[in-house]
Amino acid sequence: MIAIIPARGGSKGLPGKNTRLLGGKPLIAWTIEAALGASSLSRIILSTDCEEIANVGREYGAEVPFMRPPELAQDNSLAIDTYTYTVDRLNSECISEGKSNVSSLIDELVVCLPTAPLRESIDIENSVKIFREKEADSVISFYQSPHPLQWYKYIDEKGVLRGVFSGREGLANRQEEKTAYLPNGAIYIFKYSLLKEKQTYYTDRTYPYLMPVSRSVDIDTYDDFCLAEFYLSLREGNAGNILNE
Repeated sequence: MIAIIPARGGSKGLPGKNTRLLGGKPLIAWTIEAALGASSLSRIILSTDCEEIANVGREYGAEVPFMRPPELAQDNSLAIDTYTYTVDRLNSECISEGKSNVSSLIDELVVCLPTAPLRESIDIENSVKIFREKEADSVISFYQSPHPLQWYKYIDEKGVLRGVFSGREGLANRQEEKTAYLPNGAIYIFKYSLLKEKQTYYTDRTYPYLMPVSRSVDIDTYDDFCLAEFYLSLREGNAGNILNE
């Protein structure tokens, strides 16, 4: 099974985040090292359009067999298209090298977002175990939401609060609400053929891998980065230093 780490260079929420230093290492290095430590993974493929990110990735042990084309690195580009492009190209290269037997072609992949740096190798291994034991179409890492689903709202174009639940349906006691879970971006495992055909992460054979909040930070903003630094400091026993700053 291969791992794909998608890391484009044009971050808007936190410019340069993929190479920003977290705990003394570029952010992307944490994901590469976790993937390299997972024995179930045979190759770690970095997909990027940015030479700086590619060079950092190679330094920490990832393969960069080709650069991502610009049309797959825009703000509105779909992640699924990047994954299928990468596997298609890897399989095409395999065929061109004369390794076209079925067993050599990729039909299973793990995606690890570099913005989720606190996942560990054991998380990847445990997710793959679920994927195998359940004969799943996909396995996706989640963490428990601190609030019930019914509490979440959005603001419409008129500035009015709206939500899926309304009236008394959204006013039940917390103890009566179902527990909600959110994807954390750390691990996605897919059957490639189904991903390409269905163009969705979720089927009736999608299973969760649950992770603690402390390993579930998904960095999009500076505040997220600071939170990741805090949880990393807890892991390494340096939380007091940050709290005293």
